[in-house]
Amino acid sequence: QWQLLRTAPPRFTTMSPPNAAFTGPSAYFFGYMGVASALIFGNLGTAYGTAKSGVGVMSMGVMNPSLVIKGSIPVIMSGIFGIYGLIVGVVLNGSIPAQNAASEFTYADGYRLLASGLCCGISGLAAGMTIGVVGDAGVRAFGQQERIYVGMLLVLIFAEALGLYGLIVSLILGLG
Repeated sequence: QWQLLRTAPPRFTTMSPPNAAFTGPSAYFFGYMGVASALIFGNLGTAYGTAKSGVGVMSMGVMNPSLVIKGSIPVIMSGIFGIYGLIVGVVLNGSIPAQNAASEFTYADGYRLLASGLCCGISGLAAGMTIGVVGDAGVRAFGQQERIYVGMLLVLIFAEALGLYGLIVSLILGLG
């Protein structure tokens, strides 16, 4: 019986911080993965939206070159998701404390930042893909029939709102 008591280490000592069981290097890994996810997926959405709708603008420019500037709205709108990812990445990075022995950064904090980054990044990716597909088809149709422009803009605005929703929820998660 005495041997059992002597060999069992205490769970907490007076030297360990109160959250010692809930923190570790993996908590930082998940936090930084949230930072990276926001930027990477947001930029993927921007790249896809820009490339796909840019092809439509160039194709429409062959048929009706006077409408190229007016038809480049989808390209501009898809560029915003990379900015959303950059904003969230900077905000999340600022909320991760320096790693030291007295750190209070828990696994829950790391998971929260990961969820925040994924929320912004994947929303930006989905919205960028939507703007790319709608922008490509919409701009080509606009080149043939100018009255379709307002309808195309409405669909693009609703697609842009998807990325904005992701940004808002991401900031609420990241700062909460």
